[in-house]
Amino acid sequence: MTKLDANKTSSRRKMRKAHFGATSVERRVRMSGALSKELFMRHHVRSLPLRKDDEVRVLRGKFKGKEGKVVQCYRKKYVVHVERCTTDKNNGQTVHVGIDASNCEITKIKMDKSRKNILDRKNRTKIGQNKSSANPLD
Repeated sequence: MTKLDANKTSSRRKMRKAHFGATSVERRVRMSGALSKELFMRHHVRSLPLRKDDEVRVLRGKFKGKEGKVVQCYRKKYVVHVERCTTDKNNGQTVHVGIDASNCEITKIKMDKSRKNILDRKNRTKIGQNKSSANPLD
């Protein structure tokens, strides 16, 4: 099978370099989580980059089914820390367990002006309308 996009690489070596050498801005986009069914129906957007104060549900792993606020997005380690996903250390200290962003589903969005702009830009129904209005022969 041929490559669909000639400008993208399928080399494992280059993919790993891009992943581990990504800047903080690139990591933000890579750390996106899916929106819940209700939010998808409302905003017509499949996923958003996670941020602090979003409410998420964990979909995979030891904390599957737990819901809570995102306490921290740890971009250096590609993980997010969720409110009630903690473990105890031997000395009695409680620490947050890092959860991969792809294993989280956003249940409530922390809305502000920039987030609203992102949702408007990514809205699938508006994208479809623009295509149909641009090509009236279809």
